[in-house]
Amino acid sequence: MKRIGSSLWRDISRDKYLYLFLMPGLIFFVLFKYAPLYGEIIAFKDFRIMDGIWGSEWAGLKHFDRLFNDRDFWIILRNTLLLNLYSILFVFPAPIVLALLLNEVRSHWFKRSLQNMLYLPHFISWVVLGGVIISILSPSTGLVNIVLSKVFGIEPIYFMASPFWWPIVFTLSSIWQTAGWGTILYLAAMGNIDPQLYEAAKIDGASKLRQIFHVTLPGIRGTIAILLILQMGKVMDVGFEQVFNLQNSAVFSVADVISTYVYRMGLLGAQYSYATAVGLFQGIIGLILVLLVNKAIKSMGEGGLW
Repeated sequence: MKRIGSSLWRDISRDKYLYLFLMPGLIFFVLFKYAPLYGEIIAFKDFRIMDGIWGSEWAGLKHFDRLFNDRDFWIILRNTLLLNLYSILFVFPAPIVLALLLNEVRSHWFKRSLQNMLYLPHFISWVVLGGVIISILSPSTGLVNIVLSKVFGIEPIYFMASPFWWPIVFTLSSIWQTAGWGTILYLAAMGNIDPQLYEAAKIDGASKLRQIFHVTLPGIRGTIAILLILQMGKVMDVGFEQVFNLQNSAVFSVADVISTYVYRMGLLGAQYSYATAVGLFQGIIGLILVLLVNKAIKSMGEGGLW
């Protein structure tokens, strides 16, 4: 143990400036990720603000019992899992496809222009993006309905008030906002592929499509595996900002998810202990999924997260 401590101190002394750059990230995680875990205690208490965390009475598993016997919670859990399933099936592959397409663009200025256009939505708040999407899909003045009416003679569609169309809009808007930024990682991974592999494939008569399947995709599968593990950790979590800004009472049956449920129960309903129990359940399931998927990925020969 003493030898390990001295070795660690020697490494820190040698690379002190690198560790100094690491400090802001460590401080962020300690303050905003690990320190708040102390508050998870209230999931097992009947928390009262005036009594404080330790002054409130212990409730045991009462709030978890209520959670598992609440019919509304199972509907919300279903909505959360379905929206995340759509994300895994459609949103997750989107940046891979975009990166493959951009990687084949040979005009540098055209490639940079496309990249800038694709990255832009990532830096725009969902408050703004939500307003843009609602305006575009408006049944009376929305561009989409105007085109459908003028060109195809289709009656206006209430996209944002339809339980059928809302998940589709949610999925497409997720692709619009995240796909461009995600291509950065895949393009960086593609840049590390040995060009000689492409030359060998060309000599063997491989078409562009075969080069993609036999050279490019195997070259970035490690990156795909790691991002898939991270994505699985968010299966129980749908972005609050996106859902909150797109949902309305007409689509609650498909749009109410765990994050909005916690907001409604905890902040609006002041049911802090119950909301914390929901959040703790959400976090534990996410952790289990990360561990399972990481183990599965490692069994397939990839490095995994650890």
